[in-house]
Amino acid sequence: MATTSECVELPARLRLVLTVGWNAAESFGLPVAGYVIASSLGGRDAGLWAMLGAIWVTAGLRKLITGHVPSLLMIAMVVLTIQTAAAIATGNLFIFLLHFPIANLALCILFAWTARGHSPIAARLAAEVIGLRCPAIHQPRLHSFFQRVTLLWAGIFLLLAASLGALLGTVPISTYVPVWAATTVVLIAAGVGASVLWLRSVLRRFSIGLRFAPASAL
Repeated sequence: MATTSECVELPARLRLVLTVGWNAAESFGLPVAGYVIASSLGGRDAGLWAMLGAIWVTAGLRKLITGHVPSLLMIAMVVLTIQTAAAIATGNLFIFLLHFPIANLALCILFAWTARGHSPIAARLAAEVIGLRCPAIHQPRLHSFFQRVTLLWAGIFLLLAASLGALLGTVPISTYVPVWAATTVVLIAAGVGASVLWLRSVLRRFSIGLRFAPASAL
């Protein structure tokens, strides 16, 4: 049986919730809030600039304070920058919406590209977004899991790109936005659930323990 020092560790439950919530807020919540507030006051372009400004300022502060920009924040920043530039440059809502399937295709390529390397992006996101800590003794055995789960996410983003592209060509724009949101949430949630169950299965197979850090670690 694995000793405490050899267990894969998650942060204390409250810290885990705070870590996930903060990563989601800075990568998606703050830009969306900036868009909603600014667009209600100054129109769509003002909202887009506010969304872009929010995520760039957040990334800049992260770099200044910690010396590091998390992978999730970097991905969101690149995607939103491309989408915003295209929308403002063309003034065309369809062009803006077209970048949702294109962005997912780009994410598919990114995940697939890192899957066979020494640092699959799923491992980095697990460490940054949920605070997963893996002792060095287990990293070689879990490396292939993170490679494969990175490929799983590449497949999820490919499915999103294909489905959103098909929807954009077949449904009205007024219908597309809520369907896009629902499709994205469902597939991402399914991917998270599958990844968690897969990780638990791998840990059991290798007899690796999983524990939460003590509450005093907050």
